[in-house]
Order: sequence, then structure tokens, then C-alpha cells
Amino acid sequence: MSATLTQRDLPLGDTDVTGTGRCRTVLVLACAFMGLAHLTVLRQWVKGATFALVEILLLTWLPLIVKNLRGLVTLGEQQLDVPVRFRQNSLFMLVDGVMTITVLLLFAAIYYISVRSALAAERSWSTHGVRPREESLPRTFLGKAFPIVGLTPTVVLVAFFVVVPLVFAALVAFTNYSAPQHIPPANTIDWVGLENFRRLFGGSSAWTGALGRVFAWTLVWAVLATVTCYFGGMLMAVLVQESKFKITPLLRAVFILPYAIPGVVSMLFWNGMLNGAFGTVNRTLQSIGLIDGTIPWLSDPWLAKFTVVTINLWAGFPYFMLLIIGTMTAIPADIIEAAQIDGASKWQVFRRVTLPLVMYQTAPLMIISFAHNLNNFGAIFFLTGGGPAVADTTTTGAGGTDIMVSWIYKLTITLLQYGNASVLAIVIFVLLAPVAIFNFRRTKSYKEGEL
Repeated sequence: MSATLTQRDLPLGDTDVTGTGRCRTVLVLACAFMGLAHLTVLRQWVKGATFALVEILLLTWLPLIVKNLRGLVTLGEQQLDVPVRFRQNSLFMLVDGVMTITVLLLFAAIYYISVRSALAAERSWSTHGVRPREESLPRTFLGKAFPIVGLTPTVVLVAFFVVVPLVFAALVAFTNYSAPQHIPPANTIDWVGLENFRRLFGGSSAWTGALGRVFAWTLVWAVLATVTCYFGGMLMAVLVQESKFKITPLLRAVFILPYAIPGVVSMLFWNGMLNGAFGTVNRTLQSIGLIDGTIPWLSDPWLAKFTVVTINLWAGFPYFMLLIIGTMTAIPADIIEAAQIDGASKWQVFRRVTLPLVMYQTAPLMIISFAHNLNNFGAIFFLTGGGPAVADTTTTGAGGTDIMVSWIYKLTITLLQYGNASVLAIVIFVLLAPVAIFNFRRTKSYKEGEL
């Protein structure tokens, strides 16, 4: 019976069929101290010393780790009798705590790899009856360990430059980090749990009303900005493609100019042109007698929304025009000719043939454009500044045309309400994450299993 027993049939800890308990010993030593099993039982000196050095370094930093974890829990203590520059900084303590937890998670991953390595070496010993010989470092790095060695720098960089900032920003939502009483280092910040969420989602009528208004306008803005630019670009693409004039190349160049100009410059230009007091548009309309007073393009909440969508259409339709022209050019001519031979008019050819093919090819771009417009800070801020002011602007800072991202900017830069801004950032993430996942799952690489 023992002769037919294979390695995979044995439970963990009973790998050694001779009953010496070597596997259990290796497991205990590997879990007790990183690299100990490699050094004492397996005689893999380099690998064992490397793993042991990692744990020794961690133990050396243990007092600092404990200090940072304690700081993450308490976020410091008030020190009113200490000069401001020497007081505990709650923000630094929060960042240090998050980085310490990240280091501990990376250490746990290395510890797991160490235990797996020791058990794998012991299983090889039990299977072949010979203690596995330690390979040279170059051969190890270029062999089975190459994927781990190659990905380690990337994982570390992503952990500290992507994950840590994201976690820090999310944790701020659970603190009272805001002006005027809780701005470090003059004052400490405290954990407040879900207080910021309650304030925005039902605790305060002003904040809740502002959130509902800005959130609704953000969705309306994203839909209108996407649909108008897409179908505006499609209309211009059809007109350019079907034009019988030889001036078509010039028309293409003229239509692409709004897209070629930097967006910030375009929005600031229109901000001056539509100014209610000295704007060129109002002055021109007055000079030709079309209006007597001034039109509040940017100072009336509803008219400002219409203006923002219109100017965004002017700036954004050339992008979709170029894409759709390229898609229409790629449609096989024999399909169009077959429809015309069957007696289809130009409108029928466009509606039954061209439009479905163009929509099929460019529909994913509409989804991407929608996600982009949810965060289209420049189109709002540089044109209207998020204004005009409405009833709750004084309390919340949210203007009549503010979208979520521009409101976050005001809360952080102007009002210093970092806790509330962090809550809004989480809301935006919840909005955009499903869109990003949907687009990722539709990619060819994902469907074919390459990612």
C-alpha cells in the first residue's frame, strides 16, 4: 500500500512516508522563523540567509512599526503647549500607518513564499530520496523564480505609489480633517467613523441637497456632453463625406481646429467672450440691435448649463467626426453598391447600412467618453468656475454648474473640507469602477484569456 502512495495523496505534515516527521519539522521551523528550515534541515544556505535577513530587518524596525501603528489608531494628541512646528502631525501619522501596514502585508507575502519554498524542497527530498541541492543565484533568478523576481519591483512600486495614496484618500473620509478646527499640525484630526457620510447622505439638509443636485447634474452633463458630441460629430462626418464640393479637405481642416486648440485655452477664451459685463458676444448682439440688455450666459444657473453643453459640443465634436469618417471610409464599397442596386435611397443606405456599422464600431468609445465626461474638470471649471452661486453655495461651495470633480476641487482648495471631499471621491469611484470593469471585460485580450 505504501509503495503506491503518491505525494499528492499525503496530507500536509505527513509527506515523509518513512515516519521520521521531517515534513512536520520543516513546517514548524519555516513558520517559527523565516529561513530557519532552509538553514537547519534543508541546508540551503543562500536562500535561508536571504529569508532570515528579511525577518531580521523587520524585527530591527519593530519599535518603529509599533509606533506607526499606534499613531494610526490615535492620530496624535493635542499639544497646545508645544510650538506648532514641533507638534504631532496627524497627517504624517496617518500616512506612516498606511505605509507600515503595506510593509507588513508585503512581509506576510514573503513569509508565505518562504514557507512554500521550504515545503516544496522537503517534498522533493521525500520523493527522490536526496536532499535537493541549492542552485546558484543566477540560475535561480533566471529559472523558476524569474517571474517573482521580475514582478517584485513592479509590485512594490504599485503598492507604495498607487495603493498607499488611494487608501490614504479613502481613510480621510472617516476623519474630521477640515477647516478651521482640524488642520494639522496646529490641531490634530480624529476618527469620526461615518459622520461625513451621514452629513452628505441625510444628516444635513444643505449638504444633502447639494449632493443630490450636483450628482444629478453630473449624470445629465455626462449624458448630454457625450450624446451631443457623438451625434454632432456623426452629422458633420456625413456632411463632409457626402459633400460634392472640392473644398472638402479645407472643411475638414476648419472643423478640426476646435479640437486642435488646447481645451484650457478654449474654455478661458469663451469665458471672456460670454462675460455678461464686457463679453464680445453680448456687445456684438447689442450693436446690431438684437438685444437691449445683456444675456446672462454664465450668471444664470439654467442658461449656464446650456452654455456649458453648447461650448463643449463646439470643442468635442471634431474628435468623433474624425473617428466616424475613418469608420465610414473602412465600410466595404460593395455593401453600399448592393444596397443601391436594390433600390435603397441615400437615407435608407445611411439608416440601414452605414449607421449600424458605425455604431457597432464606435459604441465602446461612447462609453469611454461618458466616463471621461463624468470627470471632465476643465470643461466646467475653466468656463464657469462651477458657478453661478445658488442658495447653498455659501455653505457647501457647490455652484450651479459644478460637477462632482469640480466640487471636490473647491472643497479641498477653497474650503479645506478634506473629509467631505474624500467621501465624494469615493462616490466617483463607485460610479466609474463599473464602467471601467465593463470596458475591460469587453476587450479582446480579456475574452481570449490573455489578461
